[in-house]
Amino acid sequence: MNLLIVTACPNGQVTSVLCSRLLQAAAERLGWQTRVEVHDARAIGAPLSEADIAAADLVLVVKTGELALGRFVGKPLLQATPAEALADPQRFLREAPERARPYAEDAAAPSGRKRLVAVTACPTGVAHTFMAAEALQQAAARMGIELQVETRGSVGARNLLDEAAIAAADAVLLAADIEVDTARFAGKKVYRCGTGVALKQPQQTLERALSEARPLAEAAPSAGSAPAKSGEKSGPYKHLLTGVSYMLPMVVAGGLLIALSFVFGIEAFKEEGTLAAALMKIGGETAFQLMVPLLAGYIAYSIADRPGLAPGMIGGLLASSLGAGFIGGIIAGFLAGYSAKAIAHWVRLPASVEALKPILIIPLVASLFTGLVMIYLVGSPVAGMLAGLTAFLDGMGSTNAILLGVLLGGMMCVDLGGPINKAAYAFSVGLLASSSYAPMAATMAAGMVPPIGMAIATVLARRKFAQSERQAGKAAGVLGLCFISEGAIPFAAKDPLRVIPASIAGGALTGALSMYFGCKLMAPHGGLFVLLIPNAINHALLYLLAIVAGSLVTGVLYALIKQGEAQPLVASAQ
Repeated sequence: MNLLIVTACPNGQVTSVLCSRLLQAAAERLGWQTRVEVHDARAIGAPLSEADIAAADLVLVVKTGELALGRFVGKPLLQATPAEALADPQRFLREAPERARPYAEDAAAPSGRKRLVAVTACPTGVAHTFMAAEALQQAAARMGIELQVETRGSVGARNLLDEAAIAAADAVLLAADIEVDTARFAGKKVYRCGTGVALKQPQQTLERALSEARPLAEAAPSAGSAPAKSGEKSGPYKHLLTGVSYMLPMVVAGGLLIALSFVFGIEAFKEEGTLAAALMKIGGETAFQLMVPLLAGYIAYSIADRPGLAPGMIGGLLASSLGAGFIGGIIAGFLAGYSAKAIAHWVRLPASVEALKPILIIPLVASLFTGLVMIYLVGSPVAGMLAGLTAFLDGMGSTNAILLGVLLGGMMCVDLGGPINKAAYAFSVGLLASSSYAPMAATMAAGMVPPIGMAIATVLARRKFAQSERQAGKAAGVLGLCFISEGAIPFAAKDPLRVIPASIAGGALTGALSMYFGCKLMAPHGGLFVLLIPNAINHALLYLLAIVAGSLVTGVLYALIKQGEAQPLVASAQ
């Protein structure tokens, strides 16, 4: 048997590779010859050639989304899902020749089948982006909807939507917590919601996308009822998250470079010409200087598109130079964005010079307005307020520190990557530029507690959890170690009234202990793995103790109050 194996799981590359490897191994045990294609531009597996297809006796396609199969017309072909193929790969292969049918492209596309394209994007682009995409794919498969999802995560855009897919779609679903480019969807009906809604209610989201989508010009977020109904975060909050999402890579890179400079000693960077000094110059003096301009620039970009970018960055750099820090940068971003948007909307020019508006008029006037307001009105008061906040944080007593730790820790566990979680994280990240490192330590430690606590609960109360929940618990534990709070979402989505309070209790304890111990963290992400960098955090053992204590509280508490009903999870993280 000459077998071709094609796997296509666009939002779960690990699943694609796993399917291909297990099926290939099973085929080799049967003595079959195989050729494998993992359908992903950056994955393993060379594209099948025409000669490979011509020589094939059987084609197996394991996929979770839409995939063009026209090149296999006339060949015996069997389509399956990863779950079906991986349940028993060898048995699946033995039955495949009998189940396969000659592929006819026209027959494979039933008339009347609904088609959707979607884009998922969250501020950090680590968890919600991909978990929402996977949940939508699974729901679409159950509902018989053709769905292609483009993810815009921290590694960039994946599974890009092409013009043909967009043109053929009945509607476009934008499950995004940040602004995404919508120019390519001109003329299409668009439905907007947040990634959290798409993750927790994927089937309802798809139904709404088909029934409630509106033309792009009418689908822009507003303060009316539509965003509230769809669960979308809109207006200033979305603009702020967009700025934070573009700022985060700069903060992470800068923070880790600063932490690496401390490998040579806490004050080694003061010696000119050393590697420690070079690392501090790159991370502290360069990356962190760009942090606030990026934040302000992309807040303005979210509001006014490209014309707002230059005024926003100029205002952000002014905020840094005036000592107004990240708070000043946020103000500058909104000033630049809304002024650029107002100029674009209200200023009318002759057609002959209209083209100059986005490249000359808007940047000039908006930059002038933003700069003058920052210098004469905003800069000094905000700088004084930030200096006062920094002094308060640096000089607060143990009682105030514990209370702040409880607040930040609890906020990190309320909505697991949602707006409250992001607000606490953004506050702590912003303080890094002012050399206030203790809130960052408390925030990251508390953010690890919910998923680790769920993993502990599935071990302590094993009989109360279904097999799928126990497997999800293992994945949650790994995600927790990496500081991905969203690992607990599958549990919270199913049992929020028990999971959320248990998580808040553990997170608040961890935040309080971290602040009480005086832990200070230089790196804004990385979870426990930042402990591998010497001096990235002080009091490393006490920091670990805080995380362990909070995780045990969450795990034990949830194990005690969890009801012993074994039902499969609605959604699980890969």
